[in-house]
Amino acid sequence: MSSAVTTPGKSVGKSNYTIPVGPLHVALEEPMYFRIDVSGETVNAVEINAGHVHRGIEYLATKRSLNQNIVLTERICSLCSNSHPEAFAMAAETIAGLTVPERGQYLRVIAGEVKRLASNLFNVAILTHLVGYESMFMHIMQVRETAQDIKEGVFGNRMDLGAMCIGGVRYDLDEETIGILTAGLDKIEPEVAEIVKTFKTNGSILRRTKEIGVLAKEDAIACGVVGPVARGSGVDYDVRREAPYHVYDRMPLEVRTFDDGDVWSRAMIRLHEAQNAIAIIRSCLKELPGGAVNLGTKLDIPPGHAVAKAEAPRGELIYYLKTNDTEQPERLKWRVPTFMNWDALGLMLRNAKVADIAIIVNSIDPCISCTER
Repeated sequence: MSSAVTTPGKSVGKSNYTIPVGPLHVALEEPMYFRIDVSGETVNAVEINAGHVHRGIEYLATKRSLNQNIVLTERICSLCSNSHPEAFAMAAETIAGLTVPERGQYLRVIAGEVKRLASNLFNVAILTHLVGYESMFMHIMQVRETAQDIKEGVFGNRMDLGAMCIGGVRYDLDEETIGILTAGLDKIEPEVAEIVKTFKTNGSILRRTKEIGVLAKEDAIACGVVGPVARGSGVDYDVRREAPYHVYDRMPLEVRTFDDGDVWSRAMIRLHEAQNAIAIIRSCLKELPGGAVNLGTKLDIPPGHAVAKAEAPRGELIYYLKTNDTEQPERLKWRVPTFMNWDALGLMLRNAKVADIAIIVNSIDPCISCTER
């Protein structure tokens, strides 16, 4: 995949130079190659080349059983790890005409929102690091550590929850785990409110994020961006509301948008969704019904094909599954949020300052591994 955007009216002269970044670079968490043409301190053109961490997972999936693929898909991406097996299981359940028990649906929502809370806090923390606000970076990471403790206490894992299975979930909540979850939320909620207040008032953050990396609404629609990137540019779309799954239609879901389309707006969307995730989890715990958490382990998935989608922390995640008479799927394909959001990066970086490149790239919350899979 590659994309290039050149500023109209700019000619490449002798004063221009090229900054190569990657595929291995201290500023990159994952391998990616950027070729950035610069005029003075201003970005003139950007070319992005991916493919350095292609793992062939879509092919590997056809060599494994459906249940084994629950484990495989969870390892596509660490921050969206729960959403991948969730969408995969939903596609399989659609093919088989299965209905997840109501308690299992509530538990799926809880797992998804816990991941959203931790993922969004991580991205916002990295942003404060990039703007040079190190004390706030360490504070947000400390708050996120409480979310990690919740995951470890409730699911037994700090990143890959192992919560999903075809037909429901593999975990349940008792008084002890509900106590761990509630205590963690009680600790995180006021901290996130203070982080929001800081983002609204701190000069260091505002100077480095306001009117930086702007993506206009019409450009966001043209690029097909999703998730906080889209909502930060005024695109009012969230899968949980537009195509409700599990029990999201019963939840206090708040879809917020900003019109400025800058780095600050995307960060504020993520902070709002972290707060809303806490409200959704509390609602699930309050209304949690009794009963089974899954349909059992021996489920028959007949030949067929289906599409399922979920709202991952980064945005709309789409899965296509085709099954046959064997235990292995005939075809498995997915479209991840970062794939859509990469295209808009060239527009965000146009006329940007070199010092703002890392901040703008971070604002799309890129996941190279799940883009390349």
